[in-house]
Amino acid sequence: MPQTRKPAVAGYFYEAHRDKLIEQIEWSIRHPLGPGQLIKQPREGFRSVPIVIVPHAGYIYSGPIAAMSFAEIYRFHNPRTFIIVGPNHYGVGSPVAIYPDGVWETPLGSLEVDSEVAKELMNKVKYLEPDVYAFSQEHSLEVQLPFIQYIFGNNVKIVPIALWRQTKDVARDLGNAIADVITSHESGSIVYVASSDWNHYEPHEITTEKDMRAIDPVLKLDEDSFFDVIERYDVSACGYGAIATAIVAAKKLGVKNVVLLRHATSGDTSGYTLETVGYASIAFYL
Repeated sequence: MPQTRKPAVAGYFYEAHRDKLIEQIEWSIRHPLGPGQLIKQPREGFRSVPIVIVPHAGYIYSGPIAAMSFAEIYRFHNPRTFIIVGPNHYGVGSPVAIYPDGVWETPLGSLEVDSEVAKELMNKVKYLEPDVYAFSQEHSLEVQLPFIQYIFGNNVKIVPIALWRQTKDVARDLGNAIADVITSHESGSIVYVASSDWNHYEPHEITTEKDMRAIDPVLKLDEDSFFDVIERYDVSACGYGAIATAIVAAKKLGVKNVVLLRHATSGDTSGYTLETVGYASIAFYL
């Protein structure tokens, strides 16, 4: 019987009450670091945005930056499925886990897992294991859902994937598989959301410097340099595997333009600048 995943971080990372959650999302959109409003108007020179990178902290910290990416998707598409890849912060379950079917609930309702797309990915990446336990407490995927529901409704589907094995090989296998699946479906119908925060718990200036070092190879679609910067400069981005997967998928899709929509730290939203976390919304365009 398909499983129903109840929200694990409602009331913690975001508001648990429906009306207050809607207010929080709308605050994120209107915030000076957010998009301001939702506009149905593709940017000139681009035809599609198949991939975005989105932060996953509490909405009071990263909500406006996250809203940038979802507003950018909205400009171009009304996707039917979101493939969402994020880190497994707790190290439980399978190293490369997928939620194969069922429903995820939030205070805004429920979203069905796209079991057909999940099967397509599992057929392409043999070590991508169905394992609902890996998702039991993980917030990096859950916090994306209310934004998706508010902007795109509850009829869209999701494919959640959690990584605690964040290696270059996994990024290449999974990224190529995601690109193949996106290509095999109607343009704009599937979007890949890579969920990651960036540098953690250092002063605002240091976090900003480290983040921009790591963001540069993303904008250049260079996963080798990205992994090198993460290690060499000790950039504590938690979802670096999801980010590298985005780079690989983008190259296979033929992406030529990658744009940093917004970068900020928790210091920008909270005012506390001594121990900050970095956030970035990045869009990949065709």
